[in-house]
Formats: sequence, structure tokens, C-alpha cells
Amino acid sequence: MSSLLSRRLLVAVVFQVILFLSLFATSRAQSISPGDDTTNTMASFDREMERFMQARTIAGGALAVVKDRRLVYARGYGSADRENQAPVSPDSCFRIASLSKPITAVAILKLIEEGRLSLDSRAFDLLQILTSATTETKRDPRLRNITIQHLLNHTGGWNSKKTFDPMFRSKKIAESLHVSCPPGPKDIIHYMLTQPLDFDPGTSYTYSNCGYCVLGRVIEKLTSQSYEDYVKQHVLSPIGITRMRIGASLKNKRAEGEVCYYTANGRMRPSVFPKEANKVPEPYGSFCLEAMDAHGGWLASVVDLARFAASLDNPQHSPLLKPEIFTIMYMRPPAPVWRNRNGSPTDHYYACGWLVRPVGKEGKANYWHTGSLPGSYALLVRRWDGLSWAVLFNRRSEDPQLPNEAIDEALHRAANAVSHWPSEDLFNKYK
Repeated sequence: MSSLLSRRLLVAVVFQVILFLSLFATSRAQSISPGDDTTNTMASFDREMERFMQARTIAGGALAVVKDRRLVYARGYGSADRENQAPVSPDSCFRIASLSKPITAVAILKLIEEGRLSLDSRAFDLLQILTSATTETKRDPRLRNITIQHLLNHTGGWNSKKTFDPMFRSKKIAESLHVSCPPGPKDIIHYMLTQPLDFDPGTSYTYSNCGYCVLGRVIEKLTSQSYEDYVKQHVLSPIGITRMRIGASLKNKRAEGEVCYYTANGRMRPSVFPKEANKVPEPYGSFCLEAMDAHGGWLASVVDLARFAASLDNPQHSPLLKPEIFTIMYMRPPAPVWRNRNGSPTDHYYACGWLVRPVGKEGKANYWHTGSLPGSYALLVRRWDGLSWAVLFNRRSEDPQLPNEAIDEALHRAANAVSHWPSEDLFNKYK
């Protein structure tokens, strides 16, 4: 009797093991596109992603790879929501932070293409907000000289490292203007008009969220649409992107399919939302994401970003911009910015929404942008050889010994290790 029982127990255990391995294999296959052949071919990307995330204890991430405008790989890694054990999928939505800037730049370039403004247009003349008598004496006269090109190139005159970034100064701005907290983009701009510029427009490069916030308001002024609606209608919809939206600051307003965001040790910070608790988890209310719309407010999946990258791969057949506008988008800003001490051009530069590194002598270049907020990190790369990739994480590293930027080199390394690229186009799998 005991021998029979032992045999039955052994059979049951073996069955459970086989079932577990089958489920594990099925789950793994569902998270990778499209199948075993592609999985083996693209294994270098998996190795680099997993190594990067494990070293930084990142909960979840996602990757999409494009080859010659085809989506050849898309995968989620780790947890979208640790508490509910929900995995990341390729169409999970993340905050993309400053990857919003290339999207805003394309929207501005479309208006230039239509003849509704030019690079030389003066931003605050367009907005017609420099004529208020109450604060005229406080305004820096150089504000009138800021052009659309200065804003696109981050040469407008603001240096947040020297002074402050207004996008993270909600309470002070609200108190100064006597408005409710958190202030919106227009309030933030009005506050910045009372502050002196840090340098003459066009004479220096300093990355500026404020400048792209102004560009968002220029879009609204010229189109009579909200920034979000214009971008959805004229930039995203033409290339098949339907789910992107401006994100929400608070966790209870999270979008459908959006991941959760994490920080080291679950840091708490003072809330900028008066109806919330005094302190909140850092990604959820310590800053106002809605006010960051044009410079850092979008939600997207890696597949969405892959579509955006693919739409810009071939200027002769782009659904977004005419070929001559690509020349404007990628041109080096006028001197003296992005020049060495001897006046020669630097090896890379910031153009209109993209960092650009020329490659070779055939007009080829690598284009890229990063995005970073508490609880999220993002990277979009468009390489000279027809390769692009987007990567999104729901936690960023705060350890200087483990920089977030290391993912860039890691994914170049992964791409260089691929000997055979899949032939299938996976874009049709995702809506």
C-alpha cells in the first residue's frame, strides 16, 4: 500500500513539475515577440537589459527595436506593479519625461512647414505677453530677443543649474503669483518673465525645460487647440499612435495600462497638491506632471516610441515632415554654441529636439534623447544604419556608480552582437 502511494505521489510531483515548466515557457514566449528564432537572434538585448536592471534593482522595463522601419523586437521585463504582481508588457505605458521634447519639436516644425512661424520668430511677440504694465519694469529686455530656434536649441537664456528649474518650484511660484498650487504652464511662464535671464539668447547652450514649456504655449496660441490635442491630431495620429496622452501626477489618476513608479527606499517628499497628504511618494505629487506637458509630460509605450522613430527614419518618405524640414531639424545651432575653443565644431550637438552625432562623411548621424524623472528613466536612439530602439524603466538609478546612461552603451553593444535581424514587422501586433 505504501509503495503504491509513493508511486502515485511521484507521478503527481512529476506532473506538477512538467506543468510548471510548460506554464513558465508559455509565459516567457508571450513576453517576447515573435518566437524562438527571434528570441535566440535577439538574446543580446535580453542579456543587456536584465544585467542593467538587476544591478540597479529596477522593478520593470520595456524595450522595442526597429530595423529599417520594421518593429523587429518588443519585450517587457520585470514588474509593472510589484504589489499586484503585474508584469510589464511591450504596450505598457510609462512616463517618458524629456522624450516629450522631440515630439514637441516635430509639432513646431510642422507649423514652420505650414508657414505659420519661422525659426527667427520671436516667441514672446507671438504670445503677446510682454506688454503688461504692472510688471514691465521687472522684465529683462533680452526676453524680446528669444526666438523659436533659441527655444528648440536650448539657447534661450535660462540656466537652471545656475538659478533654478521652475518646473520643480510649484509652491514658490504659486505663492508669488497668488494662484492655487500647483501652477499651470502659463503661470510658470508669467513667473519666469519676472526673472532675469542668465545669459544673452543664442550665446550659450543650457538644457531648459522652461524653453520647451514656452514652445507648448506657442503651439496653443497659433492653433487655438490645447497642446495635447494638437500633438495627438497632427503628430501622433498620422503615424498610428492612439494611446499616448499627457500623464497625471497622482497615483489614483493613473492611466489604463500605466506602470507604477518606484524610488530607492520609497522616498517621501512634500506634496505640491494641497488636498493630498503633507508628504507623498516622490513620483506621485512631489512635482506636477501635468504642467510639464510640452517638455516632459507624455505617457507612451516603447512600441509608440518605436513608431515615432520609424516615422523619421527616411526623410524622403516621412508621414510627418517634408524632406527640407529634416534639414532644419538636424542643423547645428549657430556659433558660438557647440564649438570648441578654437572655433571648430564639437563632435555632437543639440539640434531641434535631438542630440546629434555625425557619423562618417555621407551625411549620416546618430540621433538620441533621454528622459528622467523620479521613478522613471527613458531613452530613444535612432542610429545611422537604420536601427532604432526605445527603452523605458519605472525606476531610475540614484547611484552615481551605476549611472542610468550606461544603458546607451549596453544597447549599442547588444545591437552590434546581432548577426541576423528578424524579417517580420511586428507593428501590426500592437494598436
